[in-house]
Amino acid sequence: MREYLLTLCITAAVTYLLTGPVRKFAIVAGAMPEIRARDVHREPTPRLGGIAMFFGLCAGLLVADHLTNLNEVFEKSNEPRALLSGAALIWLIGVLDDKFEIDALIKLGGQMIAAGVMVVQGLTILWLPVPGVGTVALTQWQGTLLTVALVVITINAVNFVDGLDGLAAGMVCIAAAAFFMYAYRIWYSYGIEAAAPATLFSAVLMGMCLGFLPHNMHPARIFMGDSGSMLIGLVLAAGAISVTGQVDPDVLFAGSERNTVHQMVPVYIPLLLPLTIIAIPAADLILAIVRRTWRGQSPFAADRGHLHHRLLEIGHSHSRAVLIMYFWSALIAFGTLAYSVNSASVWIVLGVVLLSALGLVLLLLPRFRPRAPYWAERFVPPRYRRRRRRRAAVLAEPAARRAHGADGPETERTPIAAGAPGVSGVNGATAIGARSRLHDRRKAGTSR
Repeated sequence: MREYLLTLCITAAVTYLLTGPVRKFAIVAGAMPEIRARDVHREPTPRLGGIAMFFGLCAGLLVADHLTNLNEVFEKSNEPRALLSGAALIWLIGVLDDKFEIDALIKLGGQMIAAGVMVVQGLTILWLPVPGVGTVALTQWQGTLLTVALVVITINAVNFVDGLDGLAAGMVCIAAAAFFMYAYRIWYSYGIEAAAPATLFSAVLMGMCLGFLPHNMHPARIFMGDSGSMLIGLVLAAGAISVTGQVDPDVLFAGSERNTVHQMVPVYIPLLLPLTIIAIPAADLILAIVRRTWRGQSPFAADRGHLHHRLLEIGHSHSRAVLIMYFWSALIAFGTLAYSVNSASVWIVLGVVLLSALGLVLLLLPRFRPRAPYWAERFVPPRYRRRRRRRAAVLAEPAARRAHGADGPETERTPIAAGAPGVSGVNGATAIGARSRLHDRRKAGTSR
């Protein structure tokens, strides 16, 4: 565990430290597209954040290769090299798209080629666990087609959900955390070495997202762009493919226990969790394709009909919409993870149901803003503080000035002219006070 944590921290540190210089490079390179009709942000923001994330990925894999226990992953498996090859290709395509905005079909072809590169180097699905049947071996063509399809779907699902500041990085980080716990349990508890690459991929992916999030939270200073969203989508798909198609679920159980597992809900089968961690991005992708096709548009035509856009339309703020998406991602991913550990516990099901009800209540209260108690106001952002003290201070300020004899009555003050020396104007730093002073400015000949 310590080596995985070290790899995560190194990846996060490299990504975080490189994001600042990458932002300056993106500004110089002109990777700041104009604001489009579907965009939520109000100012041009540089892209190319995927450059820092890619170098964080390289740093994490390089450090893992020199660690004692994780070095066995590189010696016994070619999957880390396959991931790095596919990631480099998809990253180059994303960088070109962030700068020149290449055609959607070209990007789709590049995604398929990147998936094919990983398949050629051994990162592919060899069999599928089917409930009630057991393990079904796949032919080479079946495994290749299924692997390419899973990679393309995951990449575009993550790319589609990247519409708000910090949304894609946070959701993928939550999914990677749940996936890491699942893969680590298979590797450590059952001693299955085939799950070690997926555990490493999840740790590196968490580091990439955590290192980039401080620069990408609202208001974002830089966007990851397609170079980042497609990259983390590829890494997420690689981990799912590794643990789904490389780990034989029959090894986890033996005899009657295995038969019992195959006859019940497939909570222990590695097919379920990879699908649930991308449930919300995949649902957004399917809804977008259906919506655009129904309107007679191309499935790749951008619009403002995504789930996060709808949350903004019903009244949620930017930060609140992102937190709601985080909530549902964590509920689905960690709920499935908890159920896979102990499927016989009714409390897990009840907890998931109660949290789902809480999530629905949050969706129906878009204008509800919680207030922190007085003793905790200094620890929360200003928007969550109570306004009573500030309002009382504003009302008591004129009375305090009159008590000290600093000013006369408010209506007898001499107005400050807009062109006076050292004064920037009535709308600048000197424009303070209540609306009752407006008639004094009109007497002095001011325009407002």
